[in-house]
Formats: sequence, structure tokens, C-alpha cells
Amino acid sequence: MEEPGYLRIAADLRRRITDGEFQIGDQIPTLPALATEYDTSQTTIRNSLAVLKNEGLVETQARAGTRVRERPPIHRMPADRYRNRTGAPSTPYTRDQNIGWSEYRLDKMFETVEATPELAALFGSEVGERLLARHFVFNDNGNPSQMSTSYVRLEDVEGTPVADPIHEPWPGGTRAQMASLGIRVVEVTESFTCGMPTDQEAKTLRIGSGVPVIRLTRRHIAEDGRVVEAAHIVRRGDSTVVEFSIKLDD
Repeated sequence: MEEPGYLRIAADLRRRITDGEFQIGDQIPTLPALATEYDTSQTTIRNSLAVLKNEGLVETQARAGTRVRERPPIHRMPADRYRNRTGAPSTPYTRDQNIGWSEYRLDKMFETVEATPELAALFGSEVGERLLARHFVFNDNGNPSQMSTSYVRLEDVEGTPVADPIHEPWPGGTRAQMASLGIRVVEVTESFTCGMPTDQEAKTLRIGSGVPVIRLTRRHIAEDGRVVEAAHIVRRGDSTVVEFSIKLDD
């Protein structure tokens, strides 16, 4: 089956952007000009540009036309980002983003929930256990780049500063929070998947529906083997590199 015309034109415009014919900030030719160049209708061109907009390659502004969008900076997530750090306040997120404390803003909302079968499996607990769900949107200089829901056992945090959102962001992140409760975290596990964003993820992260996201499931494990935190984290996938360093004995 032949590919629709608007997708073929979108592919060619994408190539022209990638090859540097249209640089970041350059204005894409007008609808009439592109329609003439590709010998098609303006509706087809509009649909082609909508594909590129959803992919985050171009943006359209009133009275400014369509321009090549600035690429988001690449952020690397090293495997050791959960290690303790000395010096200025930081969290794994600020280290991932390579930003200072003043450049970091955290939108937050806390609520008490009961463990679903999925959460109970992550915690190794009973379905229905009371958890504190902490919903976060992480902002780098005002730009949302990560969202998460972090769950902790209510029995561990109820009545403590950890359960009060006024104390967020907390320097050192979850590991430091647990330490303030006398809980020593000795292991962090993460698993990764990727896919296209849900409508809510695209809206929250301000990305097009064609920009993939990386989804992480994380657990903080205490020295007694208890899982003390589980989190579902979402990051935009076009600007995230996950790094691992594996030392081999042989």
C-alpha cells in the first residue's frame, strides 16, 4: 500500500531539517510555498507539519509561522546518581539535569491510598496496605522534564516531616528522607520501558504525542530487606540517556 502523501512530505521535510537545510530557529516556508513546491494542497502540507509538530521538530506561533524547534538538551542518568553527595543541596534529579538548587522547582500533591495488587507486588506487602502517594512534576528552569508518583509506607512516615509536602524538595531525595527516619537504604532497583506518551503525560511534560517517553519503576530497599519506597517515573525520551558502567572480573 502506498504511503499517504502527507507522510511522504513529512519525511522529506524531516530529512531537510536533519540534514541542516533548515536550521534551529529557521522559518519553514509558508503553506502556499510548500504546496507549490510539493505540488499538493495546503491541507496536505498542514497535515505534514502537524506530524513534525507532534514529533517536537517544529513549532507554530501566531503571526510567526512555523519554525524549526530548538532541540532539548541531552541529560545523562548515570547508574551512581543515588549515591550520597556532599556539598551543595542536590537530588538524583538535579544531578541528572546538571542544575543547581535554585534552578529546580517541584510541583507536588500528596494523598493516602491503598496498595493495589501491582503496588503490593512491588512492596512485597498485602493488597490494601496504606501508602502515602506523592505526585511530583520536576521542573528544570521552569520546563517540566520528569513526572513521578512515589509511594512510601504510611506506617513509616505518618506524622513525620517526610509526610508533609512543605519539606519538598528534600535535599538528598528519598534516601536522605529514609535516613532521617532511621531507615538505612542499601539498594535501589530500577527497570525501564519506553513508549508513546499518554495524553496526560504529553500535557504535563509539554511534548507532542509523537515524542516517546521513558518509564522507570524504582524501589528503595532497606538493610533489613524491606522495600520502603516504590515509584513510577516518566521522562521525555528524546533527551534522556541512561548510562550503566559494568565492572567485570575476568
